[in-house]
Parts: sequence; structure tokens; C-alpha cells
Amino acid sequence: MMSRSFQRLAMAGVLASAGLVLVTGPAEAGNKPAKTVPVRLLSLNDFHGHLEPPTGSSGRMVDETGATVYAGGAAYIAAHMEQLTDKNTIKVAQGDLIGATPLISAAFHDEPSVEFLGKIGVTTSAVGNHEFDEGYAELRRIMKGGCHPVDGCSPAGTWKGAEYDYIGANVILKRSGAGAEKDALAALGRNSSSLRSLLRQYGVPALPPVSIRWMNGVPIGFIGLVTKTTPNIVTAEGIKDLEFVDEVKAANVASRLLKLVGVKAQVVLVHEGDQVTAGQSPDACSAQPGAGNRIATQVDAEIDMILSGHSHQAYLCTVTDPKGGKRLYSQGGSFGRVITKVDFRVDTRTRDVVRSSVVADNQVVTQTITPNEDIATFVQTWKDRVATVANKPIGKITADITNTAAPSGESPLGNLIADGQLAAARTGGNAQIALMNPGGVRASLTYPSSPAGEGDGVVTYGEAFTVQPFNNLLQVVTLTGAQLKTVLEQQFPGGPNNQAFTKILQPSSNLTYSYSTSAAWGSKVSDIKIDGVAVTDTQTIRVAANNFLVGGGDAFAAFTQGTDVWSGPLDIDAFAAYFAANPVIAPPTPDHITVLP
Repeated sequence: MMSRSFQRLAMAGVLASAGLVLVTGPAEAGNKPAKTVPVRLLSLNDFHGHLEPPTGSSGRMVDETGATVYAGGAAYIAAHMEQLTDKNTIKVAQGDLIGATPLISAAFHDEPSVEFLGKIGVTTSAVGNHEFDEGYAELRRIMKGGCHPVDGCSPAGTWKGAEYDYIGANVILKRSGAGAEKDALAALGRNSSSLRSLLRQYGVPALPPVSIRWMNGVPIGFIGLVTKTTPNIVTAEGIKDLEFVDEVKAANVASRLLKLVGVKAQVVLVHEGDQVTAGQSPDACSAQPGAGNRIATQVDAEIDMILSGHSHQAYLCTVTDPKGGKRLYSQGGSFGRVITKVDFRVDTRTRDVVRSSVVADNQVVTQTITPNEDIATFVQTWKDRVATVANKPIGKITADITNTAAPSGESPLGNLIADGQLAAARTGGNAQIALMNPGGVRASLTYPSSPAGEGDGVVTYGEAFTVQPFNNLLQVVTLTGAQLKTVLEQQFPGGPNNQAFTKILQPSSNLTYSYSTSAAWGSKVSDIKIDGVAVTDTQTIRVAANNFLVGGGDAFAAFTQGTDVWSGPLDIDAFAAYFAANPVIAPPTPDHITVLP
């Protein structure tokens, strides 16, 4: 494994706030080089801090034989990485390495996960949307080091920063003008008409757009991209100074920057992907063309391959670039269950990838091999540190309470969370109803729930945190009845906010309504009632929701029309308080929404 200092040898400059990483390669040997040299990439995506093996369906994966196997866990990732690593290897990632993480990582602001990824040799990662969960300033702290401004240092001491580069070519600072351009050129260490022209197209990057790694005497350029929908799926306040531009546009500018400094072998690491046909081999091209495919087929033909993330699926596809060439488009599942291995050769004369040599394989991180002992010890250390908090009982359940959607789109656990938020926001916020975004309900509560498996239905704080890991703030806003109807209409595609697919908000038990599957957008929702009383367009309603939704997240823009904002406890604390007030909870019946033809 090459050291961090060697990988960053001879860095020539940084573009804007962190900039274009320009490195010079090692001197060529006196002997005539081979015509081509080998390079191996090992990549992860959507790790989400799963240091311990993920549980339930999140911990299983269909392998190449069609069998469903247990997969994931940091000690097993490290062991598989060791087996797959050779002297030609560069390790990279496609974002969401942190954020929406289990308590073992989240309790320490994901420092344990970032440290683990450095330990296994990850050198470069695109940012994902979840890297912005705690805001841009916190991402910068994770990258550069320092203790958390509120919670202070973790038990490990002062945070030293990530040992890998985070890159994001389409993440732009909302500032411009001659001063910003001058700062960018000064940081780059160059001032040419070509660079100035590119910078004016690009804007002022909030993150390094690219990273360059040398292997066997040739440079490999990595372009980082994150889904342009990030403003719709993270809390607005944390990214208020950022703009997320079109991925294809940003990739093409970054590709030209690489070409300008002589880097021809180019790889996109993009946190955007597609859905798949269920149950397929991770090596199958089962991706259904969508947002990821658009990027993979439209970015500049100079780019040789696209490694993707975000959709939590595994696939290996060959797509056609704008000039008719073939290139790899892949993704490796989620939660550390798959490592994508890509072998290829680079022509030493042209320094470009020989695309006919590209061979990719999605390797399932099985748990049938001996785990890495050092990483197992590392994980246990953090598990011990968080145990006091994680193992604290907060209540009991009488049976499984799942996040599996009923035909209406609501789930028992979603309803339970909404009821808890309503209870927490009645006093102080005067809440009348509550709505919960379904994507924020990350796991089910299972019976038996206690760590020892006694069968008594105990729910621990750690299990509750796994359900709601975002530390969102509970808020209340005033909406009119007409605005509430618009919020509910925005659950469906077809409106002006471009909802990508149906997202049914989870209602508190006292809110009921109907929706029609065939009606046109704007006329789908009807018969809205609160406590059995019909809602009128002109009445005002105090609506509780997390700050993600209140800020217009998940394309629910009508929430931003709310007035008289009240802020209460964190969502996880509201959930725990509901258990304290109701020590034994049975699964709610998800029957608050009626589906009409």
C-alpha cells in the first residue's frame, strides 16, 4: 500500500478552496518502458458507516451464483481488500461513505468510519449527498481535521482529518467575480488564458474537482461528481453557500482541465446511479437507464469509465460514449457488501486507457473468510466506547414494527414516528398533525429487539438511532389547508417540483385523506381530515416535521411556504420520549390513507 505522503508527492497546487490537485510523476527509469502497464481499481460506494456487519436484508447480497449470502462489515472488507490488492492497485470510492450511519459511527460524527477507510487505503472519493448531512463546514472539518465545534474531541483525541481526498467537480461556491477568479488562479499556481477560460465556465469550486494518482509511471485522473438533486435531499441550511450544477457539464470541464495538464486516463466517480431488476447477479448489467445512465453516456468521450453510487445497487454495464466508444458503467451495492474490482492497461506512450483491456468484477464481501484482526479490534474499540449509550433501553414493542410500506405507501413504523413527533411538538409548537419523510425511516424495529435476544421486545437507544440516524431537528410550521393539500400533491410525480417518483409522507394517526392513482396531478388528493374534521382551504394548521422537510427536502417545496417556525428536540429524542411515555408499544395499523382508482 502506498503511503498518503507518497500518493500526494509533488502536489503542484490547489484550485480555489481546495482545488485541482496537480502532481508530477516519478522520474522514468532509464530502461525503455513497456508498451502498456497494468492498473487495478478497487472501489466502494454508499458505505454509510457500517463498521459492524449490517443486519437484516441490509446485510445480505445475491452473489454471482444467484445465492443470497451474508455480506459486509469493516473487518471483512479489510480482509477482502487485502486479497484483492496487488502492487498496481488504487483504492477509490463514490460517496455516502458517511452520513445516515449506525450509532457506532454517528455518535462520533463519523470519525471512526473515515479513519477505517484511511486504514484500508482509500485514496480518493467523490462526495455523496450524505457527506453534507451536517453541512459544508462539518465536511470541511472531516476533511481537514479538528475537534467538533459543539461536542468537542472524540475519545480518540483531536481529529487529524481524512487520509483520502474528497472531490466534487459540480459543487460550486455561490460567489463570483474577479477577486474569486484571482484567488483560484493564485491557489493553482498558474495563470494562463486557457485556465482562465475554463475557470469562468466552471465557477469557484467548493471542493477539489479532480484528483490525480500515479501508477506504474502513468497518471490516472479521477473526477468527482455528486447528484445534482442534493439540495432536495439534504438540509438546506448546511449547504446555503453551495450550488450543485449539472453533473455532465461539470465533468466535461474537469475532463478538459485534466487534459490540459496531460492526464488522458480519466475515471468519473459519481454519486448518482440507477435502479436494477431485482435478484440479479452483481456482475449483470441489470441497471434500468435513468439519471446514472444519462451521465455515463453523455460525459465527454475522453472519460474512460464511470464508477457510480447513490442507488445502492450492484451492476456492471458497458455503455456508449458520445463518439461511439464503449466504456464501463458500474456500481457496487451499498453498506460495504461489494467491492468493485476493475483491471485495465494504460498505453505508456499515449498515457490513455486501452479500453479493450478493461475487465470489471463486483466482488461480494462474504463473511466466510477470516476477518482482518486489526480492523476487528478497531471496530470493537469503538463499539465499547458507544456501548453505554447504545445499550440503554428506551421501551418495549409487542411485535415487529416495520418500515415496509402498505399499498397506500404508509408503514407501521412511519406512522409511529409521526405520532411521536406530534406528541413532542404539541407543547410549545402547538402541532396539530405530523408528517415524516419515508426516506428518513432507515430500518425496522424487530422483536426480539434486545442485544441479548431475550425475547422481551426491548428497544435500545442504539436500535432507535438506527431507525432515525440523521439528528434532524423537529420543527412546526403553519400551513393553510390549501398549502397542506399541495404538500400532499407533491408526493406524486407530475408537478412543478419534478418529484422523481411517488414518496408518501408518513402521517400521524389523526390525519386521514384519500388519493387517486388515476387523477391528474393537482387533483389527486381529497377528503383531508384532522381528528375526523374536514380541512378547508383557508384554515391554518400547525404541521410538525423534521427540518429536512421544512426546508423543502425531497421536493416538498410547499413546506417552505410555512410561517411561524418553531424548533423543538432532535427527532431521535422525540422518538425516545414517545417510548418513555408509552413503555410498551404495539405495531400501528397503516390505514390512514385511502387509495382510490
